[in-house]
Amino acid sequence: MPIYNSGDSRIHYAIEGQSGAPILMFSNSLGADFSMWDPQAAEFQKKFRTLRYDTRGHGQSSPTPGPYSIEQLGKDVLALLDSLRLDRVHFCGLSMGGMIGMWLGLNAPERLNRLVLCNTGAKIGTPESWRARIEAVQKRGMNSSAPAVIERWFTPAFRQKEPEAISRILKMLEATNPDGYVSCCAAVRDFDCRDQLGRIPTPTLVIAGAHDPATPPADGRFLAQNIPAARFVELNAAHLSNIEDQDRFTDELAAFLSF
Repeated sequence: MPIYNSGDSRIHYAIEGQSGAPILMFSNSLGADFSMWDPQAAEFQKKFRTLRYDTRGHGQSSPTPGPYSIEQLGKDVLALLDSLRLDRVHFCGLSMGGMIGMWLGLNAPERLNRLVLCNTGAKIGTPESWRARIEAVQKRGMNSSAPAVIERWFTPAFRQKEPEAISRILKMLEATNPDGYVSCCAAVRDFDCRDQLGRIPTPTLVIAGAHDPATPPADGRFLAQNIPAARFVELNAAHLSNIEDQDRFTDELAAFLSF
């Protein structure tokens, strides 16, 4: 897979599909690499050119010294688009990726055609909860924190029904660089755009999971109520709704992008 070398980091990405087709860019959650979008990639490559990338500090992208900010991660996206000479894209981000999408909607709307914000919030968690998570990973590593993350990511019913998928995703999470993870935790902790959402001009789809403890449906409704051109969809899933309710997720995304 190709690597983009920016001034201080290496960003791992994959661009697939027909040349000349509209670009659909996916941005992953905290603790995931771009393989989390496998359930959608093949389907959308029929009509779009998909662009997936590992967020700084995740997957095969370099874990530069932190802490990071959502602004920094958003500028990574713009630098990658510039390097690929892509003027405008549809952008779909989940959790941390959704925060990056909000930053782009506020600071670079001219680069966006449509915006999809999945299982995310204008502010997520409390400083205390993020401090505890950061300290746990710093002291005990990713393996000790991964089981609790899996419980937030998926409902008990899905974990019981799909043990192979859970095992694969657990390995992905455990393989995340702890320094990169902690640095991105700080980015999520410090981001708060609740009073700025009205300035996002981009047509937006907000997707929430009915059983999501990390970013509950109320967080998604708040986004949809405050972004002027937004609509809201609630899926039967916890946090990684694109995996747990992948068929409906894909259908809702396809319908929104076909307007």
